[in-house]
Amino acid sequence: MVLESAMATFARFGYRKTSMEEVARAAHISRPGLYFLFSSKETLFRAAVTQALDRDITAVEQVLADSVRPLTERLLEAFDQWAGRYIGPLARDVATVVEDNPDILGEIVETTPRRFEELITDAIAVESGREAALPVAQTMISASIGLKHQAASREFYLERLAVAISLLVR
Repeated sequence: MVLESAMATFARFGYRKTSMEEVARAAHISRPGLYFLFSSKETLFRAAVTQALDRDITAVEQVLADSVRPLTERLLEAFDQWAGRYIGPLARDVATVVEDNPDILGEIVETTPRRFEELITDAIAVESGREAALPVAQTMISASIGLKHQAASREFYLERLAVAISLLVR
């Protein structure tokens, strides 16, 4: 709960303007209690982002593992778990805070997106072979990134991404 409150607070105020006091208030704990859990704002930020990325990648793994469902459905849900939840004003701010502070986060901002690409590539490879899978996965990811920045709603993002996936996966 503290980490969820921290992400919402960082998204609202940005990393630099967020204070430990504001996070503590949002999490309904005392500031000393927050410092007991996290020694610094940087540590708290890293933990909050790590938890969010771990949650997202775990959800993607579960969705893609369900081989009973058609690949196009699984891909759309995987992208929704990875990026769809970050569509909209507050969610967009979360992504911006993460993108603007990669030095604080360390390697997780590189390793987790790489893992996402691997999962998408592996899912596509089952049906179309390994050589064809990587460029298709990379094109889907590029389309997702572009749509994420255009979309005013999660629904719009998913509608457009469904079209892209249907064109790329045959």
